[in-house]
Amino acid sequence: MTAALATLAGLLALSAAPAQARSAAPAGLRVTDGRVVESNGNDFVMRGVNHAHTWYQGETQSFADIKALGANTVRVVLADGHRWAANSAQDVAAVVDRCKANKLICVLEVHDTTGYGEESAAGTLDQAANYWIGLKGVLAGQEDYVVINIGNEPYGNNNYAAWTDATKNAIVKLRGAGFRHALMVDAPNWGQDWSGTMRDNAVSVFAADPDRNTIFSIHMYGVYDTAAEVQSYLNHFVNNDLPIVVGEFGNDHSDGNPDEDAIMATAQSLGIGYLGWSWSGNGGGVEYLDMVNDFDASSLSAWGTRFFKGANGIAQTSREATVYSGGSGGDTQAPTAPGAPRSSAVTSGSVTLTWTAATDDVGVTGYEVVRVNGSSQTVVASSSTTSATVTGLSAGTAYTFAVRARDAAGNRSPNSATVQVTTSPGDGTPAGSCAVGYKVVNQWSGGFQGEIVLRNTGTAPVSNWKLAFSYADGQRISNMWGGTATQSGAAVTVAPASYTSTIPAGGSVTLGFLADKGATNTAPARFTLDGAACAAL
Repeated sequence: MTAALATLAGLLALSAAPAQARSAAPAGLRVTDGRVVESNGNDFVMRGVNHAHTWYQGETQSFADIKALGANTVRVVLADGHRWAANSAQDVAAVVDRCKANKLICVLEVHDTTGYGEESAAGTLDQAANYWIGLKGVLAGQEDYVVINIGNEPYGNNNYAAWTDATKNAIVKLRGAGFRHALMVDAPNWGQDWSGTMRDNAVSVFAADPDRNTIFSIHMYGVYDTAAEVQSYLNHFVNNDLPIVVGEFGNDHSDGNPDEDAIMATAQSLGIGYLGWSWSGNGGGVEYLDMVNDFDASSLSAWGTRFFKGANGIAQTSREATVYSGGSGGDTQAPTAPGAPRSSAVTSGSVTLTWTAATDDVGVTGYEVVRVNGSSQTVVASSSTTSATVTGLSAGTAYTFAVRARDAAGNRSPNSATVQVTTSPGDGTPAGSCAVGYKVVNQWSGGFQGEIVLRNTGTAPVSNWKLAFSYADGQRISNMWGGTATQSGAAVTVAPASYTSTIPAGGSVTLGFLADKGATNTAPARFTLDGAACAAL
């Protein structure tokens, strides 16, 4: 559980994770392209419940009851002996067996680390790692069914800057001990990361795992009381191909009123997991977070009813792990590719894209806009509809986008055909569907020969065009082939020749020219085609 927190601090953006060599993919649950997948490659989206097992070890029926209400995952509270009596290897083995018997993915967490640095009784992540190493004989071979959540809410609101190194060290220690499981790491600040520590350092923490198989977990309570805060935090991870789940959240809390509707809707839209707090047994004034009353599955609380049966809840969105149906069961049919995106509302920093819908045998649940840059692809926006706005773009820059669809089982379609979009230069000039290459072929004292390649990057032909640019050093064009140049001072306007008058979609024309020059010969800074800015080739 989460303690009262300070006011939300500014959150800083992640930079894209660097491409690095990885070890052979681990067996079982693993991270691929920022998503959690099973060993067969199917996406696995956690939809589950936290269960306070270490304090209620006799409530073994809870596993079956949680499954019966539709969950596919249970996050199980354990203790390593630092603050509470350690759960024995025999008990942990029994927990894993109950998860498997009820077809649940088991997220096992050590609770003793909660609030370290502020809570005097809390243990360290290193101590938690030692506990897991002591359980290696129990957990080995369970990689398809078990995620190891190293420590719950490590670090409170004091000394939280130490979270990064402590988390990296714990990951490395477990990998060094031979663990190939998917690991989960909780944020500091009682899990809520109001300082942005986990968000700012997630790239380096992920890179510290030689298996690249670490999942980040944010706990959303009072800090996340608006949809904007929820969306901002989760989108930063998704947009940077980093795996994120909401490891805890509730419908109310002593530190503020979280927006549970936004949490569940955003998680569903982005295709990421969530685990609600908690099944039953809460005390200390937060009994309202019990989903069922007194561990009775037939007596759902208001929170439990909302969580299991409401919009974007367990009943609507949970899908059983395919490992429980022969490793390839369930829905494995991917949606068809959406239509090629079309661009509108292009500015210096954003573009709105629309596309025709994909189809799927069980229904499309969302779309991902992908930026294509050579052989690399990065998800830059997600949407539950057939339009999305991509933000954070650079002015006067060409971008290539595609769209793919996702269904409820996490299957993804092939990419759509691409569209190239050039953002406006930021000076009020609209962006066009064009790109220009300019080069000096040869030069001598007093003159030079130049070449301009003009490409149509749009989806329709361009005819009877006008190309405009300016020289900074007094250059004057004296002769041109492929077009006719008109110059007034520094400003040059080019009209096409008859054989270059029409540029087909995706095609280009080449203009050659001779010009006079002085001592310097700076290339034009920008080109416009019919008044719209062109990208550089």
